[in-house]
Amino acid sequence: MSLLDDLLKNNEDWAARINEEDPTFFSRLANQQSPEYLWIGCSDSRVPANQLLGLMPGDIFVHRNIANLVVHTDLNCMSVIKYAVDVLKVKHIIITGHYDCGGVKAAMKKQSFELIDGWLRNIKDIYVKHIDSFTEEMSETQRLDHLTELNVIEQVNNVCHTTCVQQAWARGQDLTVHGFIYSVKDGRLKDLHVNFDNLDKINDLYHIL
Repeated sequence: MSLLDDLLKNNEDWAARINEEDPTFFSRLANQQSPEYLWIGCSDSRVPANQLLGLMPGDIFVHRNIANLVVHTDLNCMSVIKYAVDVLKVKHIIITGHYDCGGVKAAMKKQSFELIDGWLRNIKDIYVKHIDSFTEEMSETQRLDHLTELNVIEQVNNVCHTTCVQQAWARGQDLTVHGFIYSVKDGRLKDLHVNFDNLDKINDLYHIL
């Protein structure tokens, strides 16, 4: 049996188990999706949104890319945010980074990674912007962890700068943007306490309404 056959068998077993536990689950799921959360996370295979939150399919709308970036020229990410906010009416957008992130590690290196150099430059820019917050006493791991947290905070800000999020707030839509960090060592999420539900804490230069 090939690896793909194994995956298909796993899927068959999973679907049968879910159907046994709740015979109406898939029929309900097929009719609509109404998640309250948009998760913007890293593509890392160790950070699966549904599983680590204890949620089922249909409970969370997910976008993933290398190092959980929100880049305003990334039409894929911008489209996901707009659909989640304007159509699905999610109540929470959660930017989730994770310690031991390969993208952050690569951005800290003085070498080329060819195709993804332009992508990683977004993280390098964050490092340069906050260079004064790094001290000589920090170990390499501490520097990486600090940059990982700074990256999440910057991406939270980037979400808040988008037109559709600001428009949602202007019309009184219930929407909060959060920043989390996940540890692959213990499976725990940490709230970075960067939570925005209006533009009050956003520099007014970014206000577009």
